[in-house]
Amino acid sequence: MNPPPNTTASDSSDAMDSSGTFSAGPANSAGPPVPPPVTPPPASANPAASANPAADGVPKPPPPPPRATLPPINSAPAIQPAPAQPNPGQPAPGPPVSAQPVAKQPPASQPVAAKAPPAKRSVRAAKVAPVAQPVASEPVGTTAGAAEVPPAIPVKSRWRTEVQPEAQDDKSADEEDDLAPVKRSVPAWLVSMVFHLIVLLVLALLTTPVGEGIGSLVLEFGEATESENFELESVNIQSSDSMVDSTSDLDSEMVVETDIQSLMETMEMPTEQLEMVEVENGIGSASELVKPMFSGRSGPMKSALIAAHGGNEQTVTAVERGLQWLVKNQERSGSWSMAGPYSDAAPFSENRCAATAMAMLAFQGDGNTHLKGPYSENVERGLRTLLKGQRRDGFLATNVRGDDQQAYGHAQATIALCELFAMTEDSALRGPAQAAVDYCVNAQSAAGGWRYRPRLDSDLSVTGWYVMALTSAQSAGLEVPSSTLQMANTYLDTVQMYDGSSYSYQPNRPASYAMTAEGLLCRQYLGWPHDEEALKLGIGDLIEGGMLDPNNPNVYYWYYATQTIHHYGGQPWRKWNSVMRTELPRLQIKRGAEAGSWSPQADEWGRRAGRLYVTCLSIYCLEVYYRHMPLYDQQGK
Repeated sequence: MNPPPNTTASDSSDAMDSSGTFSAGPANSAGPPVPPPVTPPPASANPAASANPAADGVPKPPPPPPRATLPPINSAPAIQPAPAQPNPGQPAPGPPVSAQPVAKQPPASQPVAAKAPPAKRSVRAAKVAPVAQPVASEPVGTTAGAAEVPPAIPVKSRWRTEVQPEAQDDKSADEEDDLAPVKRSVPAWLVSMVFHLIVLLVLALLTTPVGEGIGSLVLEFGEATESENFELESVNIQSSDSMVDSTSDLDSEMVVETDIQSLMETMEMPTEQLEMVEVENGIGSASELVKPMFSGRSGPMKSALIAAHGGNEQTVTAVERGLQWLVKNQERSGSWSMAGPYSDAAPFSENRCAATAMAMLAFQGDGNTHLKGPYSENVERGLRTLLKGQRRDGFLATNVRGDDQQAYGHAQATIALCELFAMTEDSALRGPAQAAVDYCVNAQSAAGGWRYRPRLDSDLSVTGWYVMALTSAQSAGLEVPSSTLQMANTYLDTVQMYDGSSYSYQPNRPASYAMTAEGLLCRQYLGWPHDEEALKLGIGDLIEGGMLDPNNPNVYYWYYATQTIHHYGGQPWRKWNSVMRTELPRLQIKRGAEAGSWSPQADEWGRRAGRLYVTCLSIYCLEVYYRHMPLYDQQGK
C-alpha cells in the first residue's frame, strides 16, 4: 500500500496497530484524531473492475447524504461562518452528537472511488469500523486541490415555520374544553336570538332613564350542571255544578234586622255647640283661593255665571257670530292670519302665531277644546299649527319676523296651550305646554319683566301677557317658579304711580288708563287682596275717567279694564257692564262679508293690528262672565 499524500511511512506505521485497526494516534498528538483521507485510486485499465468494486472484496463506502430538496429562502449564497478559535481550557462548541456514528464525507467536488486492495487483506479490511467523530466547528485540512466543506447548518425554510402550530397556553385550552359541550348543544337559531336580545337590551338601557343607574352588565354563558326533577301535581277542577252547590249555603243564612234608631240613641254625641263663622266676601289674597280658572266655560255653570254677572242673550249671540266669522277665515293649514283674507287687515308684518293663538283663545273661552265642543275641529287644526312651529326650547313663534311680534306671539300661544291642558287634562299637551312655560321663565329680564328680546329689557304691555301665561300654567298644574312671579311683582313696583293705583308703559313715563288696567290685573293675579287701597283707588279712576266710550274705541284698554273690574265686582262692575254689554254687540257688523267681526278703522290700536285683532279682543270682553272664574268670589256684590 502506498502512503496517502501529505503522510510519511512512519506516520503510516503509527496509524495501524497490530490488530489491523486504526488507533487514536500518538499520545503526544494535539487535537482530536483525524482519520486518514481517502485518496482516489488511479484509473484502472480494466473497466469491469472499476464498474464492480465489490468484486475485489472491499465494501463500498456509504454514499453521501442527499442534499435538501426544499427551495432555499433566498437566492443569495449562504455566508460561510468564520472558523471558531479553539480555547485550550474549554472544549470547542459544536452541534450535538447523534447516537449513530457520523462518517466524514469527502468533498462534493471530487468523485470518490474505492481502491481495490489485495485479496489477502479483505478479512482485515472488513474489521475496520468507522470512528464516531463529532462534527467539528473548524474545517479539517484537506489537500490543496480539494474544496473546503462548510459546516453542517440546518436548512431554514419558510414553509417549516408556517406549518408549526402556535403554542397555546393551558388557560385557553381549558376554556375551549369547558365551552365545547355548550357549542355542541346550542343550536344556531338560539345563539342568534340571544345575541339580538342582548343588543336590544343594551339599546334600551342607553336610551331610557332606567339605565342611568346601571354601571355594568355581566352575562354568563355555560352549560347547566344541575337538573331538578319537577313533578306535576294533579289538580282537581270543580265543575260549575259543584261551585253552585258550594255557594248554596249562602241562601240559608239568616237575615238580622237592625234598628237604626236604637243605634243612633246609643251613640255619644258631642256636647259642644259648633259655631258657624261667617267669611267676609272679597277678603284675602287672590292666590290663596284654590279654584280653577276655567271651570265655568260650559254646561250649567256657564249659564249660572252669565245670569249672576250680568250677561244676556245679546252678549251670547254676539259671541256666536264672532266665532262663526273666525271659522270662515281659518286657512287650510289650520292657522289664522293677521293679513287676511278679510278686509282691513294688519298693514305691518305677518304674525300667524299670534293670530292663531288669539282665535283659539276665543273658541276656548266659550268652552271649545280640541276634544269637545261645536268648534273642536277648528281648535284641533289650530293646535296642530302651533305645535308644529314649536322649537326644542319651547319657543312657539318660530315663523314670525320681528322681535316685538315674536314676544307677543309666544306669550299668547302659551296661554292657549295652558288653557287646553287645564280644560282637557290631555297628557299629550303637558310636555309642549311646560316647555313653553319654561321658555317664558328663562326669557324674564333682570328687572323682572319681559319685552321683545329675552332677558334684555321690560315693558308693561308685554309683561301683562306673560303674567297671564304663567298664572294660566299655574292653574293648570304646571311648574312655575315662585321666584319668577315675585320678580314680576317687583317690576310692577318700578312702573307704578300714586302708591300703585296707576301704571305706566315703562319707568319714568306718564301713566295711562290702558297701562293702569293691565297693571292692576297683574296685581290681582299676583296676590293683591280685594281690600287693597291702591286697587280700590285704581278701579275708581277707571270708572270715573276711563269709562267705556263707543265714540272713542280702544279695545285694547277695554279688554284689560273689563277683566280687572269684573274680578273686583260690586258697584264698579255693574256700572261698567251696563255699558259694555250694550255697546259692544251694537258695534258688531251684522251684514256683509265681514258679518260677525268688529271694524278696526276707528280703534286706537286697531288701525295697526287689523280686524282679527279687534274682533278677538271684543269676543274676550263678551265672554268675561264665564271665561275666568272670579278671583275674590264676589257673587255679584
